[in-house]
Amino acid sequence: MSRKYFGTDGIRGTVGQSPITPDFMLRLGHAVGQVLKRQQKGKPSVLIGKDTRISGYMLESALEAGFASAGVNVLLTGPLPTPGVAYLTRALRQDLGVVISASHNPFADNGIKFFSAKGEKLPDAWEQEVEAMLEQPPVWVDSASLGRARRIEDAQGRYIEFCKASFGSDLSLRGLKIVVDAAHGAAHKVAPAVFHELGAEIVPMGCSPDGYNINNGVGATAPKALVEAVLAHGAHYGIALDGDADRLLMVDAAGRLFNGDELLYVMVADRLAQGQRVPGAVGTLMTNMAVELALRRQDVEFVRAKVGDRYVLEELAARGWQLGGEGSGHLLALDKHTTGDGIVSSLLVLQAVCRSGRGLAELLDGVTLFPQTLINVRLQSELDWKSHPGLARTEAEVQAELGDRGRVLIRKSGTEPLLRVMVEAQEAELARRCAQRLADSLQG
Repeated sequence: MSRKYFGTDGIRGTVGQSPITPDFMLRLGHAVGQVLKRQQKGKPSVLIGKDTRISGYMLESALEAGFASAGVNVLLTGPLPTPGVAYLTRALRQDLGVVISASHNPFADNGIKFFSAKGEKLPDAWEQEVEAMLEQPPVWVDSASLGRARRIEDAQGRYIEFCKASFGSDLSLRGLKIVVDAAHGAAHKVAPAVFHELGAEIVPMGCSPDGYNINNGVGATAPKALVEAVLAHGAHYGIALDGDADRLLMVDAAGRLFNGDELLYVMVADRLAQGQRVPGAVGTLMTNMAVELALRRQDVEFVRAKVGDRYVLEELAARGWQLGGEGSGHLLALDKHTTGDGIVSSLLVLQAVCRSGRGLAELLDGVTLFPQTLINVRLQSELDWKSHPGLARTEAEVQAELGDRGRVLIRKSGTEPLLRVMVEAQEAELARRCAQRLADSLQG
């Protein structure tokens, strides 16, 4: 069954356009409430958190009304990172966690995503059940059965303590100056507090949200600003989160930017250095080949999932592994949290730095990312690229030329009539030339 509203990470779109409208959110809250009541006895209770977008107030109120009208109680946290909602849903024994956020998108967008009572992302079957319920007429409960709503005053404090607990109790960040860029988003209070309370000197950045400036020129989607700030302040490290703080990039004192692929390698290598067994790690189709080869040199199996932290999580769960991530900065350590958490991931990386006494660049010595060339080819509606003889022949030739020095990835865009042709190779010119050959083969 195809889904009408849910995408790969909840429901997302432009505010004021379907489905990100108050009337739909009321219906969504009511439908989800009906599904919850089907699944359990007693009155369900849900926890709702949000980022700092101006539209969050409107959507929060509409969802609250929808849940209450179905007879579901609501706890409101106010601005809180997505992983904080996942944690508190589990810690407070809620039946469902709800996040109002469009993550790294600009302020004009917003969205909704859900977590189970265990703080985990919900399966497709649950989303399909909600969509089916949306097609049914509402069942308004009477006054005596309405849900109640209340705010949790200490939500941020609880989450701060949770984050700090992921950092080694025998370690401290004293002596480190860290620029913390919260993207004017959900972590604007939480993130600086975590690093400060662990002993670091903090330079806050992107910590003054006004409802409109989330992800605007700061955060993980615009790391140039962090690089400049780290150099200007003479900081040891910079940490860039996105609007809902589930994504992480880092910068060192020299201004070098480290992406999610590199940070995943550091997390794995730190555990190996501590004598821990790491049977494998999960990346995506886009994970840089240099990281895969480096992990295999240390006898760590590497598996690629489809692009999206949801699919990384599914692969980790299926294999019983703990560490995975994407180059974009979604990192997973399932023995620390049930979902990707930018703050926790940064602490695990800093833990590796503190334990080893080595900088990030040193920890990645010998791991040089392969250059990538990506060409977008516009598809004609009648073109079946999967059976295109010219492309198939050229791909075989290119892969043979690359050997173990590179790889080819060809995939269709999920949002545009484009075919994304990516070649990764040890030499930039080789990657460029091979990608162009593949793109040209589609024109013949």
